Amino acid sequence: MDFDGGNKRVYNRLGGPAGGDTKNQKVCYKWQAGNCNRYPCPFLHSELPTSNGNGAPSKRPYAENSGFSGNRRGGGSSFNTWGPGRGGGRGRGGGRGSVGGGGRGVVVNVERVCTYWIQGTCDYGDRCKFLHSWSVGDGFSLLTQLEGHKKVVSGIAMPSGSDKLYTGSTDETVRVWDCQSGQCIAVINLGGEVGCMISEGPWLFVGIPNFVKAWNTQNSMELSLDGPVGQVYALVVINDMLFAGTQDGAILVWKFNVAANRFEPAASLKGHSRGVVSLVVGANRLYSGSMDNTIRVWNLETLQCIQTLTGHTSVVMSVLCWDQFLISCSLDKTVKVWFATESGNLEVTYTHTEEHGIVTLCGMHDSQGKPILLCSCNDNTVRLYDLPSFAERGKIFNKQEVRAIQTGPGSIFFTGDGTGQVRVWNWIAEPATVTANNIK
Repeated sequence: MDFDGGNKRVYNRLGGPAGGDTKNQKVCYKWQAGNCNRYPCPFLHSELPTSNGNGAPSKRPYAENSGFSGNRRGGGSSFNTWGPGRGGGRGRGGGRGSVGGGGRGVVVNVERVCTYWIQGTCDYGDRCKFLHSWSVGDGFSLLTQLEGHKKVVSGIAMPSGSDKLYTGSTDETVRVWDCQSGQCIAVINLGGEVGCMISEGPWLFVGIPNFVKAWNTQNSMELSLDGPVGQVYALVVINDMLFAGTQDGAILVWKFNVAANRFEPAASLKGHSRGVVSLVVGANRLYSGSMDNTIRVWNLETLQCIQTLTGHTSVVMSVLCWDQFLISCSLDKTVKVWFATESGNLEVTYTHTEEHGIVTLCGMHDSQGKPILLCSCNDNTVRLYDLPSFAERGKIFNKQEVRAIQTGPGSIFFTGDGTGQVRVWNWIAEPATVTANNIK
């Protein structure tokens, strides 16, 4: 996907390390066992204080009732403060740490994956000064990798009630994967690059140049919706209406006709001067992020634009709703958190800065129900943050930038990168603490 008239690749690989180190108020159980080799480790390498001053055990701050748009819903948020001041913040480390290996201390660069390890030819083993892992952090692990796409993975979806995973790519195909075996069972050739893909109920929607393809995965009905001009970059469904963000800056709307069993054109929302690359729905509003560096807020009843947000200085790549907050990211290297004032207008309440442009966001909960923000940067990493503190939780490394992140059933989530590789990740339940009451 080219921006700025094709003179600049949005998803260009950028060099340079960016380290992080945050210690939360919880003792590392691997450190207690004498075998922690993580750096930076997100947990304490010291004994846990007995209380936080109020007689209660110290814990990592999190929202028990938080809810991301499109994920598990929750009650109203109790947070009015974002960032490090709320809960420990994000620490920046030196990017290197000592771990045991080969009988002597080895300085490991946690910002770089060993290129020989990737190729399967590293002879240093535990003595290598570079990472032999696709991730650092605690609480999640890689389950498997799905190989088959030849170019960028631009969409991942898992329709309701289906045991199949669908992935779309700029190699002009959609691949269908069996979730039990992990095998690709079908390849659908579309004749155009996949710009985005979503699922809603049994329906699968795929955006390609000048069309939106729709499949009902239960009855195999296939529809082709025309009208878009150029690539379709973003899709969202709400109240039987399908919205599509297009390359020419329009947002096309179709309404599903139950009697005729088809989608009929309903409206075209005009306002953005350049392509619409991200859409999300929340609080009876549609939010659209664009290449024109703005976010527009649309009333879903009138389909009129009621506010234009101008806080970003480059392409708004992704927008996400969390309770009454709107979270956006941009190639300007920032994540912004927006909050509605008494007048109803959205204003920035917190800005988080990265060292590289930010490609996409995804919100989910870990195995403990804590809200996590996954933030893909164009230095080929996905960074994981606790919310609302933005304390760094971990990092995922990739051969190229990740343009698609999608939550799955339970504690599963998926990432798709620029090489065509899809990875399946899982949040791991923390081991139970053994106490005298547990021993019978």
